[in-house]
Amino acid sequence: MKIKEIQVKYRDDGNGQIEGYASTFIRKADSYGDVVKRGAFAKTLAERWNGGKGIPFLWAHKMDDLKAFIGTAEAEEDEKGLRFVATFDDTEEAQKVRQLYKDGRLRKFSFAYDVKEEGMVVLEDGMKANELRELDLFEISAVTVPANDDAGVVDVKSAEPEAKSGARNSKKDADRIKQAIALLKEVLGEIEDPEEDETEETDDAKEDPKANEDATSKELDDLNARKDALLSIINKQS
Repeated sequence: MKIKEIQVKYRDDGNGQIEGYASTFIRKADSYGDVVKRGAFAKTLAERWNGGKGIPFLWAHKMDDLKAFIGTAEAEEDEKGLRFVATFDDTEEAQKVRQLYKDGRLRKFSFAYDVKEEGMVVLEDGMKANELRELDLFEISAVTVPANDDAGVVDVKSAEPEAKSGARNSKKDADRIKQAIALLKEVLGEIEDPEEDETEETDDAKEDPKANEDATSKELDDLNARKDALLSIINKQS
């Protein structure tokens, strides 16, 4: 399986979709030395994707990560290239990617494919290139690294969420943080240098090792109880 990346441009008018070109048929070799022949996607769209429907739209080609499946695309070939429209899922990850395109922090697409047929050609400028004549398309991804500057986003539509998610109660968080800090300071304050403990050992403790062992055990139990309370607060916070 191979991956080809392309730079994008876009506009945003607000519906939770992104529209653009995953590949173009420009007769100028990309950074891999390839050009894509018109018709290269025709067979895979018809046979694998039922006429270009239901193509996975991913983040960074992470096929083994369910959270990276951020939408579904429909694609077709036109005179310029492989044009697609992807609908973003209603998930935090998908809407984050949509926002990145909207803000201009993402400007690229990429597609994963296998080559079924290819061959060397001489372009109009006399340069040689590898012509991709038939491709098997697997998915289209939002990415950060470009290979073909010609392909671009035609449209980015941003869905308005019905309700905000992921907000935290800042007052409760602040109280928990304060409790955790206080407990942490208290626990750390109980930790003394072992050598000091040996030099500060009382005469009574020297004379009664059993009493010293019981005192140490009690201190450890107390520290463990404070540690458990601290961990409980941290777990609630995370």
